[in-house]
Amino acid sequence: MGNMWRRIFRSRKPTVSANRAQPAALTSVRAPPMAPAAPSALPLAEIEGRFHRFVLGVPDSEADGLSAFELATLKRLELLSTRFDMRSLPRLPTVLPQLLRALKNDNAGGGELARLIGRDPLMVGEIMRVTGSVHYRAAQPITSLQQAVVVLGQDGLRRVLTQHVMKPILQSNTGAPGHAAGERLWHHAERCAHACAWLGRNNGCDAFEAYLAGIVSHTGDGAVIRLLDLLKPAGDTVPPSPGFLANCARLAARLSLQVAQHWELPPRVIDAMTECQAPAAPAASALGKALSVADRLAMAQLLIEHERLTDNPDLSQSWPGVFAPPLIARCQQDLRRSFPVSKST
Repeated sequence: MGNMWRRIFRSRKPTVSANRAQPAALTSVRAPPMAPAAPSALPLAEIEGRFHRFVLGVPDSEADGLSAFELATLKRLELLSTRFDMRSLPRLPTVLPQLLRALKNDNAGGGELARLIGRDPLMVGEIMRVTGSVHYRAAQPITSLQQAVVVLGQDGLRRVLTQHVMKPILQSNTGAPGHAAGERLWHHAERCAHACAWLGRNNGCDAFEAYLAGIVSHTGDGAVIRLLDLLKPAGDTVPPSPGFLANCARLAARLSLQVAQHWELPPRVIDAMTECQAPAAPAASALGKALSVADRLAMAQLLIEHERLTDNPDLSQSWPGVFAPPLIARCQQDLRRSFPVSKST
């Protein structure tokens, strides 16, 4: 990843003045001021900026505007994104839509679910592997798919199937196997889905749709990384500016929405992702609100785990009128319990 970014960013001194007119789609975003004060004062924009640098593996930048080279790169990215072939993405299992419909029916029996899952050998293998783990291990060995489905329950089954489908997509979408960015995007997806489902339970959302929205919300990031890798310019490097990363993030969000539409995900998931395209306008739907907040909470949690935030920021006051501060605080606590900092981090 580092080699790719050294190719992308050549050392160029001129930067675009903040007063100079720029294309609307490529508006320069001035770097937010550092806030070493109380953790609760940490701006959300700074958390997002640190998250994107962490995913891409690039250092901080002191630039306060887009360089001419970055503007040219963004224009090429916009052009490449319009030609991005959604068919190049891994296909969702053909049985998945039927499973999603069945899992929305609380009366769906284990036999019916096992019959659908049995059509996809990879799904069968993943479910048997999970139910054979220490967490699910029963007094008697699990010997049949129907028994495994019953042990998991509908909530567990939804999550296993979502992870089975989305994890390889997020990881492979960034390019070469073992790509650090793909692994980091997956870790964010897990935390975002967890937080979105947690908030959704307190906001009248469908639990599975909330979890699914969190999982797929950054699928476009991998596509942008692949597009950047296609450019491959040579030369020395400087770290990408905050404005460049912000524009890449907006492009990635647009591609994420297109991916969700291509996969024909549930309408409420697509609506929530559409609302999150315009951060200046608060999300209107219950799921849109949950997704918008969960995304930032997951970013902060992942940065804490990797010591990219020196403190545990209290974000409870960051969304007035969307969620009550005590609810946000409890969601942060739940994320810390569910994804504790490992000693190897």
